[in-house]
Amino acid sequence: MTRISFEFFPPRSLDASFRLWETVRTLAPLGPDFVSVTYGAGGTTRDLTHDAVETIRRNWGLEVAAHLTCVGATRRETLAVARRYAKAGLRQIVALRGDAPKGSAGFTAHPDGFADSTALIEALAETGDFHIRVGAYPDPHPEAAFDGADIAWLKRKFEAGAGSAITQFFFEAETFLRFRDACQRAGIDRPVIPGILPIANWDGVRRFAERAGTPVPPWVAQAFANAQRDGTERLLATAIAAELVSDLRDEGVEDFHFYTLNAPELTRDVVRAMGIVPAQALERVA
Repeated sequence: MTRISFEFFPPRSLDASFRLWETVRTLAPLGPDFVSVTYGAGGTTRDLTHDAVETIRRNWGLEVAAHLTCVGATRRETLAVARRYAKAGLRQIVALRGDAPKGSAGFTAHPDGFADSTALIEALAETGDFHIRVGAYPDPHPEAAFDGADIAWLKRKFEAGAGSAITQFFFEAETFLRFRDACQRAGIDRPVIPGILPIANWDGVRRFAERAGTPVPPWVAQAFANAQRDGTERLLATAIAAELVSDLRDEGVEDFHFYTLNAPELTRDVVRAMGIVPAQALERVA
């Protein structure tokens, strides 16, 4: 059975708030297994994330996985956020090291904070309150110290108490399938969910891919160059994401996590191409 999930980011303005709630309203009827809400770089949206998480859970009844990072906070402060989530009834957390604040040279742990994601995972696991999801990198992370480092880190995260992982986005099915095979060879037997990014803005995604160390296949770059010239970017983006999902399903993948960027229409179209329709439509057919 195919399961889908969505990632949202918390709003920083009134207009962004309307965009988030419209995104949730559009995608919630598709019956996601869970949704996640991100932190800003450097933990800058911590309170906004908490507010968005509680609102989504209360108003739409969705299972919400809140992001929690190691950046810019003490262990006490970070675990206090986790306790707030538990008190609010949340039972899932996406535990990440987190991105360094803009303008900094790189991640530096807070003197009284968690040194890395595995330390955070261990502390969260000790509470017994959460299913812990973590990040995974089918393409080498920019800070990977050696070939296979991403697999080794992922295995450590699972050993620390994580229950499942969500990958960084990628462009070709073979990238994820090779990573899945490598995980199996390393003895990793817990779920690794592919992260799918429908490309609503090619220039923005290309820049983000460069920062994240995600290789852009030449055929993708050329296809979007042609589509930008012809005004067919949306059609191309839908087709590429739908084909990527279809190829993965053919290889037995059943779970998909969509990075919505709070722009729901493209994700909705891709999910519908998978044969998943809103609950209201099913009720009308019945």
